[in-house]
Amino acid sequence: MTLHTILSLVIIGIMAGILSGLVGVGGGVVMVPMLVLFLGFSQHQAQGTSLAVLVVPVTAIAVYNYYKEGYIDWRYAAIIAVFFVIGGYFGSKLAINIDQKMLKKIFGVVLLVIAGKMLLEK
Repeated sequence: MTLHTILSLVIIGIMAGILSGLVGVGGGVVMVPMLVLFLGFSQHQAQGTSLAVLVVPVTAIAVYNYYKEGYIDWRYAAIIAVFFVIGGYFGSKLAINIDQKMLKKIFGVVLLVIAGKMLLEK
């Protein structure tokens, strides 16, 4: 592993962590594009690596800060988490069978739709 690669990984981790704590995004929205752009990962590699990062409780400290301020509804979080696991399983099965070019387009459209909705909301 080169120094450039290590520094890129550190920057990706810091940016994903800051944005995760700040606005609740990090994996797909930050890590995936940065892994593709900075390290030349395929879309599949970037998505898989991003998901692997989330296997460990990487956001535990950020969650604790939100919890202390009363901003977490654990019932909602638990229900979402259970179905996130189920959806993640089926989504990953689907993704690994989609051509990388098409997967990148799907990813980009999802980001654009979410960004457009958020920017146009009153």
